Amino acid sequence: MSPRRSPAAQQPCVRVSTRKGPHAITPGRVRSMTTTMLLALGRADAELSVMLVDDATIRALNKQYRGIDKPTDVLSFPMLEGDFSGVQPELLGDVVISIPTATRQAAAGGKSLADEVTQLLAHGILHLVGHDHDTRTKERAMVAETQRLSASVQSPRPRKGVRGG
Repeated sequence: MSPRRSPAAQQPCVRVSTRKGPHAITPGRVRSMTTTMLLALGRADAELSVMLVDDATIRALNKQYRGIDKPTDVLSFPMLEGDFSGVQPELLGDVVISIPTATRQAAAGGKSLADEVTQLLAHGILHLVGHDHDTRTKERAMVAETQRLSASVQSPRPRKGVRGG
């Protein structure tokens, strides 16, 4: 176990791995986004892992754990619900993102891959901390929180016609 850090110096522990890569978005960038989101949630003592995978890998996981034999964009595997709840540091679980699916969704939605992965990452993390979207009310709250977390990592872009300085 790692030594306890002072709250001011505390940072989440984030592990990012890639399967069937390389991918257009780097593990370092995903780690940075994840850390920012966890801090925005007040989870400085959290640990989680993020896996960037291909469609075959996420399809196999989706079939095994959800009984759905097709690829999906993001899966979350929370640890807060079982024997590990209450463990310090807080072991949140795993987020798995399919980069090919994210790439297709980004193109279809007219956004960058980074923006799409940011949304998927926020969505996955929110599932790890207990959010769900099984009712309209919960879905609205989760969408709003996903947007808030995504905005916490996205740098402001200049508006057209507006110049700095």
